[in-house]
Amino acid sequence: MSAECSSYLNADKVLVSGFSCPRAGGDARAVYCCGFQDVKYCCDDPHSFFPYEHSYMWWLSVGALVGLSIAAVVLFAFIITVCVLCYLFISTKPRSKLDTGLHLQMA
Repeated sequence: MSAECSSYLNADKVLVSGFSCPRAGGDARAVYCCGFQDVKYCCDDPHSFFPYEHSYMWWLSVGALVGLSIAAVVLFAFIITVCVLCYLFISTKPRSKLDTGLHLQMA
């Protein structure tokens, strides 16, 4: 069993010619072509194959940004709620001291 990795442009925009898996001198179990559009390699796990361009990683980033944004809004709402409750607690305290019924007198 073998797989063909087609030629591709790497990250430096250099053309890398196609090759067969497993490669000569490589692991004999690496019969699958794995990797991304700009880097390909032979591997032994068929689930490591990524036929997508890097754009799928942006969707992961967008999802992370949405999650972080929601967490930030919840944290902001919590802080605002705590500040409002503290203000209400302080502003509703009685302004004068309670009369204990004991008056200090000079001897």
